[in-house]
Amino acid sequence: MSTRPILIDCDPGVDDAIALLLAFASPELHLLGITTVAGNVPLALTQTNARRICELAKRTEIPVYAGCPRPLLRPLETAAAIHGETGLQGIELPEPQMPLQPQHAVDFLIETLMAAADQVTIATLGPLTNLAVALIQAPQIAGKISELVLMGGAIGHGNVTPTAEFNIYVDPHAAHVVFSSGIKLTMIGLDVTHQVLTTPARQEAIRSINTPVGKTATALLESYGEVDRQRYGLAGSPLHDPCVIAYVLHPELFTCRAGRVAIETTSALTLGQTVVDFRSPLLPNASVACGVDAPAIYQLLIDRLSRL
Repeated sequence: MSTRPILIDCDPGVDDAIALLLAFASPELHLLGITTVAGNVPLALTQTNARRICELAKRTEIPVYAGCPRPLLRPLETAAAIHGETGLQGIELPEPQMPLQPQHAVDFLIETLMAAADQVTIATLGPLTNLAVALIQAPQIAGKISELVLMGGAIGHGNVTPTAEFNIYVDPHAAHVVFSSGIKLTMIGLDVTHQVLTTPARQEAIRSINTPVGKTATALLESYGEVDRQRYGLAGSPLHDPCVIAYVLHPELFTCRAGRVAIETTSALTLGQTVVDFRSPLLPNASVACGVDAPAIYQLLIDRLSRL
């Protein structure tokens, strides 16, 4: 089987952990490495959590790199209220034994992309700081990226402010760099992820896997997203980051439209808003996900978690 080379940049985070497990269980993907960034929790926790999840899935051969500890220009704001103080609320995993790689994540991204024989897919699950810094330092890496699939943004609303989604809001200046880079880009935003809900029936299906991975995923999802579920009156909690990996595996499960996406970086009122224009005479700079087959996403997730 031919495999697709991929790099995952993340800030684990409950839903990042589920996304990593989905990627680990997908033989179609050749995971070249995991880079971590400050976001849901500080960098010291995101890099540790990534290694914990690797060890849980027995994928310790995958190198993990720590990247930027704060946004480009703003102080770091985390989502510990959503993910817990450790980032992995609901579980306790042992301190990882696999080493953190000594190389900085940005240097690893640049080196790996420049050395790659084939173009590489990048999946980003957190703020875009690492990739933005890499593009600033070595803009030529844009030509080595086949596609960037990111969890972030929304067409008309937010979840951390009325207008801004968390990943973009944390580092809007980095998002501006990435969306202006010319990279082929697919934006998986709240309009889609708020359709992918962990309903009680889906939670029970994950629980029935009854393996260490299944039990861990169940515990992670028990209380995750309860704030959003109540705030928006949803039938279950949204599951954001695994949608990125699902798109890489099965883009046909998503409905997308070409659009022009601009990032608000100056307004105190709408900072971090992704302004999506489907009417602009300018060339589109992103494929924006608008719809999703949520039952198929969960079936994919359950099937793959059962393999670990």
